[in-house]
Amino acid sequence: MGSREVIDLEGVRVTVAGLGVSGIPAAKVLHARGAHVTVVNDGDDARAREQAAELEALGVTVRLGDGATLPEGTELVVTAPGWKPDKPLFTAARAAGVEIWGDVELAWRLRGSDAAPWLAITGTNGKTTTTQMLASILKAAGLRTAAVGNIGVSVLDAVLGDEQYDVLAVELSSYQLHWAPSLRAHSAAVLNLAPDHLDWHGSMEAYAADKGRVYEGNRVACVYNVADKATEDLVRAADVEEGCRAIGFTLGTPGPSQLGVVEGILVDRAFVEDRHKNAQELAEVSDVNPPAPHNIANALAAAALARAFGVPARAVRDGLRNFTPDAHRIAHVADVDSVAYVDDSKATNTHAAEASLAAYESIVWIAGGLAKGATFDELVAKSAKRLRGVVLIGQDRALIREALARHAPEVPVVDLDRTDTGAMLAAVREAQALAVAGDTVLLAPACASMDMFANYNKRGEAFAEAVREIGS
Repeated sequence: MGSREVIDLEGVRVTVAGLGVSGIPAAKVLHARGAHVTVVNDGDDARAREQAAELEALGVTVRLGDGATLPEGTELVVTAPGWKPDKPLFTAARAAGVEIWGDVELAWRLRGSDAAPWLAITGTNGKTTTTQMLASILKAAGLRTAAVGNIGVSVLDAVLGDEQYDVLAVELSSYQLHWAPSLRAHSAAVLNLAPDHLDWHGSMEAYAADKGRVYEGNRVACVYNVADKATEDLVRAADVEEGCRAIGFTLGTPGPSQLGVVEGILVDRAFVEDRHKNAQELAEVSDVNPPAPHNIANALAAAALARAFGVPARAVRDGLRNFTPDAHRIAHVADVDSVAYVDDSKATNTHAAEASLAAYESIVWIAGGLAKGATFDELVAKSAKRLRGVVLIGQDRALIREALARHAPEVPVVDLDRTDTGAMLAAVREAQALAVAGDTVLLAPACASMDMFANYNKRGEAFAEAVREIGS
């Protein structure tokens, strides 16, 4: 089953690890191609039983409550991306010499020879926004495309559906890349690298190595972040096709083979004639929504991938102008008494919060939640000079409070010890009391939301609702 061409699954005994958003489509696709499919799942709740019944009606075997044992005769394992590599099922598969694929690998193997090439994007933060920006630029160039992958649209659906694409903008998580050994993108970008999901990967080195897989076999461009040397190191380590180029993006003036910013203009010194002397204007900083520094970096990465695919400069500008970011990503909610209220609930880790805090000069910061093993000293030390005050919420707020005591002892801190439904309104009122005209009250929690909210969307919605209440 090793080579790219061998995709005949007729009669192959495949074990699918995990129900859910990727496991169920994978099981259906494999079954439709004649494989003997067994789905194993750790959980055995009402939802799992409902999903199992749907698959069993098709003729798929489902085993609930035991995701640890490898079914006898298994010739291939296809896993949901979130299953950790040290699971007993995978240990048994490796011992038996059985390959383990993720749903992305399955999609890659099932592509036709004339399938649309992939422009792939990974990184700790900014993946979804950059992928959507890229799709917007490609559409502005008249290309048939879609933003797929970790973004909510299954790569399997995109590859096997009836729609014909010229190119796909593919967001890939470190989990998905771990389980996609033969993926070879046209061009790819690693936006940034910061500690995240280390409990899953085991170490920062393993996490970085999985991110770096996105560069393997690239044909045209490996796009890296000039400000984040670790991304360039991954390019250097990658085994790419002859002639593939390293292309940097920077918020400063670009050198040859880079995209960057000159006097408020996004410029390309990579995909131009005589790049040592010439530069191509792509767009204005004001064409990027919102024009926060980290979002301009996202736009440059998207532009680099689009240019690697041959897209004209005008389409970069038009695509960026047409792009609207998803909710809860540095979204301006309202101004109340000359104070701006900004929802960046999507900033669920310290790296994302640092980028968000860097976008404003004087901030009342609402932070806290589930830290997921993160530490906050570096974030607080870098952001201290911008902080007017801080309001802390959530389970692990003490970790942030202690970092503030060490690195910003003069900044006033309100520690809100409540988790009821009115807690966010209380937090916003405390922030309003700390803020003065010209300040920004910024929800950039640097933590996950599940201690108090169903997800970061619900947290952002609660913030916006609270802002509307104080402004009414």
